[in-house]
Amino acid sequence: MAQSRNTTTIVLLALTAVLLFAANLYFGAVHIPAAEVTDILLGRPASKTSWQYIVVESRIPQAITAALSGAGLAVAGLMLQTALRNPLAGPNILGIDGGANLGVAIVMLFLGGALNAGSLSLNGFLLVIAAALTGSFVVIAIVMFFSNLLRSNTMLLIAGVMISYFTSSLISLLNFQATEEGVRSFMLWGLGSFANVTTDRLPTFASTMSVGILSSILLVKPLNALRLGENYATNLGFKVTKIRNMLLFTTGLLTATSTAFCGPIAFIGLAVPHLAGIAIGTSNQRTLLPATLFTGACLTLLCNLISTLPSQSVIPINVITPVLGAPVVIWVILKLKHS
Repeated sequence: MAQSRNTTTIVLLALTAVLLFAANLYFGAVHIPAAEVTDILLGRPASKTSWQYIVVESRIPQAITAALSGAGLAVAGLMLQTALRNPLAGPNILGIDGGANLGVAIVMLFLGGALNAGSLSLNGFLLVIAAALTGSFVVIAIVMFFSNLLRSNTMLLIAGVMISYFTSSLISLLNFQATEEGVRSFMLWGLGSFANVTTDRLPTFASTMSVGILSSILLVKPLNALRLGENYATNLGFKVTKIRNMLLFTTGLLTATSTAFCGPIAFIGLAVPHLAGIAIGTSNQRTLLPATLFTGACLTLLCNLISTLPSQSVIPINVITPVLGAPVVIWVILKLKHS
């Protein structure tokens, strides 16, 4: 009975994600008649060239980006909360997105948005992506080093928090010494946007996020063992340190890629696993993980839809996600207090 209910819930979440994906294609800052959008999606010419461009070059890549980013960040949060056995753990708590922020801050605030080293020359969005990925993976390497050194999940969390404080301090220093234009560019990037991934960038983003999501699905069995404790997992024959490193790397890949392309998206990794847990009613990763994937996709698609609804303007994603995510985190804290 419970398994049947869980399956039904996952199917409903998947259908909701599909409906929200479609809504992202049909609605936006620019009004396009539904019949015109349908014609464009079916490959027929639109009445206006601009409508064709908006749907194909903007709305479709943006909807795919939102869905993959939400699913990836949500499952990253679930893996960390399960592996570290802390309901308030999220991708940001280990400093991974802080590393990305620091990388972008260096190129925007210190290097002026361009890097020239001999024959190598990078600038614009490509440099931002390279900087964010480099910063994230440096932090991932540091965290994995501490993971092998520290056997305690609590100590690993503390190390991650200290890394976050360190990167935040360096970013503040760079902000203090930067130009007004550099500070504004960095601030706008930090507000988050799914519109940065254009059609030519989409294959790279989608393939990398898909690899991370597939890896998380393959880690369901060890995740189920870890949720019952490290001793239990060890007795089942799992090498806890190795599994934890695999989880950290997968989490880092998802977080780094999403942050590099879309900016730091707040609250998704922290709040969505709890929303999925409420919907599904079980901590079994075989059902909780797909529920988390679809819930994450639903939430970011909803945020993206809300952000584009005002006529001729766009609301930053990180203005919306705290409104939806903060009540969930507060609920978790109150629940922990009374448990």
